Amino acid sequence: MTIRSLTRAEAEERAALVRVERYDVSVDFTGLLSGPDVRCVSTVTFTCAEPGAGTFVDCAATVVSATLDGVPLPPPAGGRIALPALAARNVLRVESVQSDTARGPGVHRAVDRSDGEVYVWTSFEPDEARYVWACFDQPDLKAPHAFTVTAPAAWTVTSNAGAARTEPVDGGTRRWKFPDTPPLSPYNTVVNAGPFHEVRRETAGYDLGLYARKSLAPVLEREADEILTLTGQGLGFYADAFAMPFPQRRYDQVFVPEYGGAMENYGCVTWSDDFLSPAEPTPAERELLAKVLLHEMAHMWFGNIVTMRWWDDLWLNEAFAEFACHWAATAATAHTDAWAGHLAVGKLRAYLADQGPTSHPIRQPVRDVAEAASIFDAITYPKGASVLRQLMEYVGEEAFTAGMSRYFARHAWGTTTLRDLTDVLAEASGRDLDAWRAGWLDTAGTDRLTLEKGPDGPVLHATGPGGGAPRPQVLTVGAYHRTSDGGLERTAQATVEVEGPRTPLALPPGADLYLVNDDDLTFATARPDAASRDTLLTQAARLPGALPRGVAVATVWDMLFTGEATAAEAARAVGAVVATETCDAVVEPYLTLAGDITELWAPEEHRAGLTSVLATTCRRIADGAPHPARRRVALRALARTASGDALERLRAETEAGDDRDLRWRVLARTAELGGAAAADAARLLAADPDPEAWVRELCVRAAAPDAEGKADAWRVLVTERAVPVAWVGRVAAAFWRPGQDAVLAPYADRYLELIPDLDRGGMTPAMVYTGRLLPRYTVDDGYLDEALARAVGAAPVVRKTLTEQADVVRRMLRSRSAGVDRP
Repeated sequence: MTIRSLTRAEAEERAALVRVERYDVSVDFTGLLSGPDVRCVSTVTFTCAEPGAGTFVDCAATVVSATLDGVPLPPPAGGRIALPALAARNVLRVESVQSDTARGPGVHRAVDRSDGEVYVWTSFEPDEARYVWACFDQPDLKAPHAFTVTAPAAWTVTSNAGAARTEPVDGGTRRWKFPDTPPLSPYNTVVNAGPFHEVRRETAGYDLGLYARKSLAPVLEREADEILTLTGQGLGFYADAFAMPFPQRRYDQVFVPEYGGAMENYGCVTWSDDFLSPAEPTPAERELLAKVLLHEMAHMWFGNIVTMRWWDDLWLNEAFAEFACHWAATAATAHTDAWAGHLAVGKLRAYLADQGPTSHPIRQPVRDVAEAASIFDAITYPKGASVLRQLMEYVGEEAFTAGMSRYFARHAWGTTTLRDLTDVLAEASGRDLDAWRAGWLDTAGTDRLTLEKGPDGPVLHATGPGGGAPRPQVLTVGAYHRTSDGGLERTAQATVEVEGPRTPLALPPGADLYLVNDDDLTFATARPDAASRDTLLTQAARLPGALPRGVAVATVWDMLFTGEATAAEAARAVGAVVATETCDAVVEPYLTLAGDITELWAPEEHRAGLTSVLATTCRRIADGAPHPARRRVALRALARTASGDALERLRAETEAGDDRDLRWRVLARTAELGGAAAADAARLLAADPDPEAWVRELCVRAAAPDAEGKADAWRVLVTERAVPVAWVGRVAAAFWRPGQDAVLAPYADRYLELIPDLDRGGMTPAMVYTGRLLPRYTVDDGYLDEALARAVGAAPVVRKTLTEQADVVRRMLRSRSAGVDRP
């Protein structure tokens, strides 16, 4: 059965006709202990503005029975049940079964391989609640939800509204009756269940809960203090910033297996338990956990309490949360360099996406929900976050905070549009934001900022996308001079508001380097003046501060992306920065970036030399690391790049230590280079308590340049889809290795065969499998053309992801063929 996607016109028509009073949803998980079935009864009470009119309710599960005011309804078609001749007030009852709980959307049954325990989670964004029970699955039809869940007696059930009343049921089961939620969109609801390990704590008047599968109980206990501290800090920050405390005393966070990312369900956030690594987290991993926690928490206000009316404003929902998590992290937690981490990871991805073929305005018309699923991307998240940071700079933080407080007070528990937000910010700041909104939100592409040295000082030149007028924006430019010890010292800084193509800067002439966007306040690519190009490429590491160094790295990376710098130049610049970097949270992403440049962008004849240089840098960082976390990060990167004696030394070190994560990485590198690793991997698998250790062992097999290992990895990863979605990228990266063209060649053709069906399993798996499985080697422009041709009839999310990634691979191919600069 083809499941139809809700169009905007249909949603508007239905919202004008229907008001939902409440949902009463009964969920039966008892069949999941030994089978795949989730059984639900959804009772929807709603009114109709035009009695006698008809509409439909969404239900893509198997419908057992459906009645409207006691009258049987015909079978569904296209995931919809027709509702004819509505009364002024109606009661709809739909009994349904969802059996595709292994790979289908909406609900998932996961089995922990380490102990056989079963866990179930739901995740509904953007419109996947309909795959589990009947509902009006659109964001502006908000209503209270009351969940009653029957589950095995040994299980714990979590949902939005906090504590439930429980009662025993015959046959070793229990029933959980949850209070009504506040008015929520269907995609903001959740029910999770399983034999969870639980940690609870009272913090600042809140009842905070953490849950994870039993096999990860030691890790949850180890990390609980930090997670709960961050949770309390975030709740306090947002309560002050929005002048509205989170209105529910209980706030739960549930870490579940085989999940991708995290989801902001009201009062009950669901996480991938990949965030609970048995290995001690690195600084970058700790910062990422903090930012994800604060991102999902920001959605409690922006997304749940106030919800965007339709998916054309989806960007605002996600961009705001991504902006807010960095705002909160720097102001309220120990992660005061969070904006540097944003620049080092998310913003670099956004610059690529915004200059590629899938660039789009941050706000754009969305015809149906299928299109909405295709814009969960780097423009929605990191570019959107950067644009909102620029907005806060443009209106001032005090006015921004006042405007947000007014926004939540005015629209709590309702739905809004972009205009509602910008109107309150304009009121609070006294600034006309029409030009700002048109430039930043309705126009695709990236501004370009360049510098020209003049006799009276430097002049900033700014162009908008396509060479037109620049967007209105506030930014800083720093003037740097060389010091006697060879460093760079900022001797002056100018804050400017760009209002046209040419802006004189109040900076003295004669600086050795003028750094455009010095504090990274705006979203624009920058270029140094011609005389400063070499200084930027060779002296970026000497800039005094994580943000200026990050801006330099971003500039060099963009120059590589556009063909204005070679891979060797970029690798040297990033390698030099990471060798001297003092901000722990960006060391790991910079090492990853340097590894990507040498592995994916460098010409084949230069790859070995650049890799050797990077390996030497990693060893120096590890041996001189000021603390174990920095050493661990450097050794991880060394495990990706080492060969010969350096790899043997690292292998001997890891075998004598207890860092199992590093041992797995070293074994994968050993296997990639054709060394014997299978026996050691089997022994490590038997000794490793990590429930996902089997995936790490699969990475070792996937990396080996032999037909048997590749075939086995492809079967598990692609044919069976047995790898948790959070691990797909790592297994795929181990599978597609440079220098293994002969053994990999058949799989490039197999990827082409997958394209039409890559959307199965929902939005997140579709993006992950489409992007991560695309070959980076053994391909040429003709292959990419063929892949895009096969994607013409695929789901929008597949087509969009493939188009974006194919463009990046084309740029890699051009960089590899340049070969003009020796390492």
